[in-house]
Amino acid sequence: MNRMELIGAVAEKLNAPKKQAEDFLGAFEEVVTATLKKGGDVTITGFGTFMAKKRAARMGVNPQKPGEKIQIKASVVPKFKAGKGLKDALN
Repeated sequence: MNRMELIGAVAEKLNAPKKQAEDFLGAFEEVVTATLKKGGDVTITGFGTFMAKKRAARMGVNPQKPGEKIQIKASVVPKFKAGKGLKDALN
């Protein structure tokens, strides 16, 4: 499912215009992104938790020249941990 399909599904589920569903999804993305940038987590009980994790710097291999080592910088990456309700729904 891509973004536009998700917007359509949410609009149908809420019996609302697609524009309203698109605004909702945009606001959700903005709030989650801003919270993760500040170092916080976003937990939706029964669904899951969005969090930001620090990835340490490390040595890697240049994919264009496999014999060459390169330094990969430290970074912050988004993570999602599924909640019990979501896990149960899939099993």
